Amino acid sequence: MDKKFGFGCMRLPLLDKDDQTSFDIETFNKMVDTFLEKGFTYFDTAYVYHGYRSEEAVRESLVKRHHRDKFKLATKLPMRDFQSVEDMERIFNEQLEKCGVDYFDYYLLHNMGVNAYKKACEFDSFGFGLRKKQEGKIKNFGMSFHDTPELLDEILAAHPELDFVQLQINYIDWENPGIQSRRCYEVARKHGKPIIVMEPCKGGNLALVPEKAEQLMKEYNPAASVPSWAIRFAANQEGVIMVLSGMNTMEQLLDNTSYMADFKPLVKEEYKIIERVMDIINENTAIPCTTCRYCEKDCPKNIAIPDYFALYNSAKRAVTSNLSSQFVYYMNLTANHGKAGDCIGCKQCESACPQHLKITELLKDVSAIFDVTPAFPTKK
Repeated sequence: MDKKFGFGCMRLPLLDKDDQTSFDIETFNKMVDTFLEKGFTYFDTAYVYHGYRSEEAVRESLVKRHHRDKFKLATKLPMRDFQSVEDMERIFNEQLEKCGVDYFDYYLLHNMGVNAYKKACEFDSFGFGLRKKQEGKIKNFGMSFHDTPELLDEILAAHPELDFVQLQINYIDWENPGIQSRRCYEVARKHGKPIIVMEPCKGGNLALVPEKAEQLMKEYNPAASVPSWAIRFAANQEGVIMVLSGMNTMEQLLDNTSYMADFKPLVKEEYKIIERVMDIINENTAIPCTTCRYCEKDCPKNIAIPDYFALYNSAKRAVTSNLSSQFVYYMNLTANHGKAGDCIGCKQCESACPQHLKITELLKDVSAIFDVTPAFPTKK
């Protein structure tokens, strides 16, 4: 049985944090090699990650440098990027070429929700995946899902041919009414589908928890990192075969592989601590953004939405009123991006958001802090 921890290639190491395609290949090579040396094999990428270049980075660091039977590779059909059956075929062949492989171990319909499902039915994306499986170009066919448990139930009932489902599962979203992790998990279990977990640390939010929450964790186990609690929570659920984590430093990789190499289930006392941590975090997180960046793609004003939300959360969590560092970052970002206040309310971002955030309203909150401030007076 494979170790149930996978390398998510959505947040790879970069040479320039403002350029999502400036891969630090030297660091990525070392991380890939170390990951495999420690007995882990699963790599997850997607057509759209890193400005449509993640698959190429995976080819360079993983596929070209390691035997095909030493790793398992997953990628995804972008539901927003095709308009015909021919487009699906073209994109799939492009993905094989970009990744430098003859087949994918796992292939997913990406970011399934109510609109994507309508499109999948219109173009028979399920039939497309099955054909590729019959051709031997896909070993396992599934979907990543971001919507209601009711829709998940409908899809899995209509498409028993799916081999697995990829769900957002983490302790802060377990009972979140917007995400409903637990109920989606229960639907997948009802249909007997193996589960792959994405966003166990919720885009890094559960790696940087409030100081009071971190103290609780460290008092119980000083050696355990904060992210380890989140990843172990996800891996602890019955039926979960893989937990993905987007890693961009060797430090993160060494930490994650250290406790997932010989996975130890959570005990009752750890669950109690997680419940207390959840209460603390919910008191401190203003905007539950996972930094997936889907919202940015079609923004007519090129607003750096996830970056602004991260700065806003940081400002809201700050223990002092000195927000100068957040303002500096904000001003740097606005040099090449629209300001939060430039939003025209078209809501294209909201239709793309897996977290179902009311982005246009939230950008008004961000603007109220960062666009109008005596620290950075506007020129008259």
